[in-house]
Amino acid sequence: MPDDSNDLVPSVWPASAARDADGTLEIAGVSATDLAQTYGTPLLVIDEDEVRSRARAFRIAFDAAAAEQGTTAQVYYAGKAFLCTTVARWVVDEGLRVDVCTGGELEVALAAGVAPAAIGFHGNNKSVAELERAVEVGVGSIIIDSAIEIERLAAIVARTHATQRVFVRVISGVHAETHSFLATAHEDQKFGFPLADAEAAVARIRDIPGLDFAGLHCHIGSQIFGVAGFRESASRVLELHAALLEGGPVPQLNLGGGFGIAYTRVDTPEPIETLAGEIVAAVAEGCAARGIEVPALAFEPGRAIVGTAGVTLYEVGTTKDVELGSGAVRRYISVDGGMSDNARPALYGAQYSARLASRAGLGAPQLSRVVGKHCESGDIVVDHEYLPADLVPGDLLAVPSTGAYCAPLASNYNHVPRPPVVAVRDGRTQVIVRGENIADVLARDAGIVPASATRSER
Repeated sequence: MPDDSNDLVPSVWPASAARDADGTLEIAGVSATDLAQTYGTPLLVIDEDEVRSRARAFRIAFDAAAAEQGTTAQVYYAGKAFLCTTVARWVVDEGLRVDVCTGGELEVALAAGVAPAAIGFHGNNKSVAELERAVEVGVGSIIIDSAIEIERLAAIVARTHATQRVFVRVISGVHAETHSFLATAHEDQKFGFPLADAEAAVARIRDIPGLDFAGLHCHIGSQIFGVAGFRESASRVLELHAALLEGGPVPQLNLGGGFGIAYTRVDTPEPIETLAGEIVAAVAEGCAARGIEVPALAFEPGRAIVGTAGVTLYEVGTTKDVELGSGAVRRYISVDGGMSDNARPALYGAQYSARLASRAGLGAPQLSRVVGKHCESGDIVVDHEYLPADLVPGDLLAVPSTGAYCAPLASNYNHVPRPPVVAVRDGRTQVIVRGENIADVLARDAGIVPASATRSER
């Protein structure tokens, strides 16, 4: 229980978040009430300077760590966390590259003006059409995920006479300390080649004239706080890296992303400077132990760049007190969004924080659960939080750390329109993703006859 249910825990909110003299939440100098009045709720607000500063911090930290070990590092923004043309331009401005994992994400990056050579293309089931498009535009690298994909690319480069730089994604067998849905380096899952199969995959790639083997890729999972998993994974992958050097160059090692952020006051992620220094040092130690040079490195943060920059605003619709037994009471607070704009709690029990945004609460902290408007008992936005007891319908509620994986996972469940995304900076606002209305949702229903349709069209 917090001493003050109006406090804003710095690790969970954008650096610009504050309360004005009346207690109203402000983000980058824009009040929550003004945002709600202008754009409605639910509303995802993204602090531009927070995204830029975090992108810049990752680049600087990995550049410094790599230089200390006599190598270089590239940082890719993992677009799956949240990708639109505006955000892509922000991160590129700050010196990052962009990682995509579908043809749709590739087209967003291209539409943003990202240089194809600065794009990495992931995905466990890239279609022939997606691979053809990637080769056609000249993406910087394709991360190969299966033997079938090698042959698809072989046919494409033979037909087009192109040369394509590729990585091989491997499964290191390291079980990251995260939710099972977020762990991607254990053996029983869909991504990559087992270490035992990777040498044969690389040999096949080296036999194909149009494919340029650039190195290995390994991603151990998401929302990881420490360095132990990265250290162990690097050690295992470097064993393969050293073996592959006997057959030719292995220029780069991409250790993926997965760096965690704080969603609640108890979360304590390591500073990026610490993470970068320790991870790169672990790679250098592993290389020294095997008598090989430290390769060029690459990393793919996504959530850690955009997650804390996002705050979702909701309007409270109803409240209800539920007896839990032994005199305990939980207040249920229903808001005008839910799992359609943030599926993470329903998908894998993700935890969030919440604060009253339209004013300062005067009541004592009360155990509360913030729930959505959808017809599902699992439609939970914030599982447990202490909120002011005087919170009432019409108040605005703010949920921080929603910049990653909320807008990308949004749906029209129960025919609810997806909310807009608005960027804030220096007291100004800008719509970067338009919201939907009910007409947009109904437009896909082929059974709805336009009022202007003729009798024959009906």
